[in-house]
Amino acid sequence: MPPTIFTSPLQFAATCVVLCIAQIVYVTFGFGSGLIAVGTLALLFPELKDVVVLLLFLNLPAEGSVVASSWRTVRWRGIASLGVGIVIGIPLGAALLKHGESTLVLALLGGFLVAAGAAFLALPGRRPIRWPLWSGPPVGVLSGLLTGLFGTGGPPLIIYYHLGGLNKTAFRGNLMTIFLLKTVIRVPAYFIAGLVTIPRLWSSLLTLPAVLLGIWIGHRIHVRLSDDTFRTLVSLLLGAIGILLLLRIGWS
Repeated sequence: MPPTIFTSPLQFAATCVVLCIAQIVYVTFGFGSGLIAVGTLALLFPELKDVVVLLLFLNLPAEGSVVASSWRTVRWRGIASLGVGIVIGIPLGAALLKHGESTLVLALLGGFLVAAGAAFLALPGRRPIRWPLWSGPPVGVLSGLLTGLFGTGGPPLIIYYHLGGLNKTAFRGNLMTIFLLKTVIRVPAYFIAGLVTIPRLWSSLLTLPAVLLGIWIGHRIHVRLSDDTFRTLVSLLLGAIGILLLLRIGWS
């Protein structure tokens, strides 16, 4: 048996369940995998780096399948603008993951997401924002920083596209395109930082079937949601993820 990060069959089984649920949410909405899995698996693994690297590889199948099915909805100029900042932010986040303290950042992020989700629910009829091109790099830097630090850089991008008023397919497609590009950047950054190890690679492979099941279920749910229901659920999910982060800090 190759070396893994799992210390017992029960821990492995629980990880598979969490990853399957995380991928269902990820493929349904275009975000949430990292925040749900990191927040939950941190209760099972004492080393946060194990969880972050595991998700680095396991999100690739979902990202690839969604991007392939949503290719025509992708706004490439906006993604390029965001990408400038993301490229800067990811290496900074990876360095902080190796040497820094993350509790304060998690607390601020959790509180902000709860507030943002509540605001979106309270203002369902707001007019979409037409973002100027220069707004992309600062949002990208923040997203890249959170990606490198936690593997969960979605919140700034979610709010950016949510306020832009995209329909559910375009919202998910643009988010997942960026996440796929970020994963490509994260792989060498994590190798350079010494975060990718043989046990973490084998653990990703062993949990892949659970991830593929979650992807299949998520696709089926997504196509059945209306745009209005989708937007409401996105707002609720933002708040729920914020609460999970705050609870994680309380449990740690």
